[in-house]
Amino acid sequence: MRALLLYYTGFLILVFVWPTLRLWQRTGINALVVTFGDDLHGYAGRGFRLLLACALPLLGAHGALPAGVFGPLPWLGHTAISVTGWCMLLTSMLWIVWAQAIMGRSWRIGIDNTHPGTLVAHGPFRMSRNPIFLGLRINLLGVFLVIPDATTLCVFVAAEILLQVQVRLEEQYLAARHGAAYADYRGRVARWFGWEMRESA
Repeated sequence: MRALLLYYTGFLILVFVWPTLRLWQRTGINALVVTFGDDLHGYAGRGFRLLLACALPLLGAHGALPAGVFGPLPWLGHTAISVTGWCMLLTSMLWIVWAQAIMGRSWRIGIDNTHPGTLVAHGPFRMSRNPIFLGLRINLLGVFLVIPDATTLCVFVAAEILLQVQVRLEEQYLAARHGAAYADYRGRVARWFGWEMRESA
């Protein structure tokens, strides 16, 4: 459990804190543009902040309290499943870092109407229109496989709902902002990954 807590401390710094500070230092732009309005944007924003705020305390609680408190699923408690989960955690982190590096100055957490970024369509964005969100989905599934219990399953399901909502909001924004360029991109690249059916313009 300590290894997972250390991993997520590093993950949050590498994936959220460092790119946000780097963008601020280079451009003066705040990458954190999640809102709290009474709409879908606000709903997703509050949900993501809640999950982020609970992540490390929840992992700490897993190490401090009896496993039975969290509703363990013993039929998933096998070494091969745990190893698979760790592989997903490490791979997804590298994938997300790559996608963020490719985004460069377009990196945001949320939708930025004040300082909009450019349409990024190279690197991992050639395989997925939403590689960072795809990486987060894989990452949270990896957590569930490493700690297979009712709590991590609930976190995975809640995050999945929020990610599905946020992706559609961002795609609506990109379609409105980039028009034909985004329609062409959407027709060439899957929302999540290569084997998924593409959308027509």
